[in-house]
Amino acid sequence: MSERTVITFGTFDVLHVGHVRLLARARALGSRLVVGVSSDQLNLQKKGRLPVFPQEERLEILASLGAVDEVFLEESLELKRAYVLNSGAAVLAMGDDWLGKFDELSDVCDVVYFERTPSISTTAIIEQILGDAD
Repeated sequence: MSERTVITFGTFDVLHVGHVRLLARARALGSRLVVGVSSDQLNLQKKGRLPVFPQEERLEILASLGAVDEVFLEESLELKRAYVLNSGAAVLAMGDDWLGKFDELSDVCDVVYFERTPSISTTAIIEQILGDAD
């Protein structure tokens, strides 16, 4: 079987079962999974806050997972096409919170959107932890 690379992207802050399920589903689409981990600065631009865990730790956590073959730091949303091409990905897999946002990449790879795990959100987890600390 020839190698079929799948790529996905995310912040992967406060790793939870939703992340694990997304990574497992993405990995099942190919023989190799490459993960772009949003830089601290990119997360600040996207979400208006820094991640709980710094980028170096998030990269290390993702690299340690069995489903993940390679990680790299994603520094710009505008570079998605370059990241896909540089990785040799045949598939881009994303959560459906990004539905339609990367359809323009379908000329270089298959684009798949996975349904999010119901009632699981990093933001909600962080808010719950902060609320419990009060």
